[in-house]
Amino acid sequence: MNWDIFCRVIDNYGDIGVCWRLSADLAQRGHSVRLWVDQAEALHWMAPGAIEGQWPGIAILPWQASEDPYAVRQLKPSDVWIEGFGCTLPETFVAHFARLQADAPPTWINLEYLSAEPYVERSHALPSPIMTGPARSWLKYFYYPGFTAGTGGLLREPGLPAPSPPMTGAEVANFLHSLGIQWRGERLISLFCYANAPVAELLTALTRHAHPTLLLATHGIAQKILNALPTPPLPIRVAPLPALPQPTFDSLLRCADLNFVRGEDSLVRAIWANKPLVWNIYPQGDGAHAVKLQAFLQRMQWRDAPQALHWAWNGLLDAQQTTAAMDWLGQHDWGNWQAQVHDSGASLRANVDLTSGLVDFVNKKR
Repeated sequence: MNWDIFCRVIDNYGDIGVCWRLSADLAQRGHSVRLWVDQAEALHWMAPGAIEGQWPGIAILPWQASEDPYAVRQLKPSDVWIEGFGCTLPETFVAHFARLQADAPPTWINLEYLSAEPYVERSHALPSPIMTGPARSWLKYFYYPGFTAGTGGLLREPGLPAPSPPMTGAEVANFLHSLGIQWRGERLISLFCYANAPVAELLTALTRHAHPTLLLATHGIAQKILNALPTPPLPIRVAPLPALPQPTFDSLLRCADLNFVRGEDSLVRAIWANKPLVWNIYPQGDGAHAVKLQAFLQRMQWRDAPQALHWAWNGLLDAQQTTAAMDWLGQHDWGNWQAQVHDSGASLRANVDLTSGLVDFVNKKR
């Protein structure tokens, strides 16, 4: 099928990260995708060659062109429209194809944010009639990614039916060497976080217990936070990373012993990496992120210390409780936590993946 996927980059690149992964997954399955983006610059490092048209089946188009009547008239109709995270489709685009496809409307989908909250199952796949404008009487469907069989599932390519085997020591060393990092056999922690993460407390705990650790700091906020803090003493080392293409980032998560991730895309990839993880949820002024975090932890069924660590990492515990949670992290080997992550990941793999679910949903509506 032919798909139009629209994405507005709000902040932190999570939106374009998800929309690109979906586009790439669809293209690998033989579909054709036009990905409309208002800020495509991140694709230079996220998916090298994409903007230049080097990914078969995917065309990266500027959002502005979808608002240009002449440019829109040059386009062929598509089978599916996807609004990434509720971005509103340009009126010019909708008006043109509403006339052209009046008798055979595309399947119009609002791809929502990921959540484990109960409303997701209730709202998933519900139709919403278009009440005004040139597409009046058409239907738009709300499609929710999620963690249960009653939702749209999680992005997972066909090549990920089971956890990848752990990297050998030689594979880890070679991978880090490719990034310009010399590995001395330390415990590996990847750090990808928002500005509210208690990184200073993490460093204090790691230093207190003096377990040789290499902290792999992702490009952007994580490095800015670390640069503003005193350099930790040995045996703690910090290695800054460049901005990584998505496949390389996925390998980083498989390489590390523990992954601190943020937002939506990296959370899902950390789950598939089958390693202990801590999720830095996007903070919201009304505190809604605490409810969302609680729903996620309940769904994953992680027990005891990993739960407290998540609350601490998201700034939802007091100073004493945060210190205790970080202290646990510094002195334990995470073996039981690894087993819990494996079990929760296996449960999620039993659900349909997001792309397969979307394709099946569209086929049924057509």
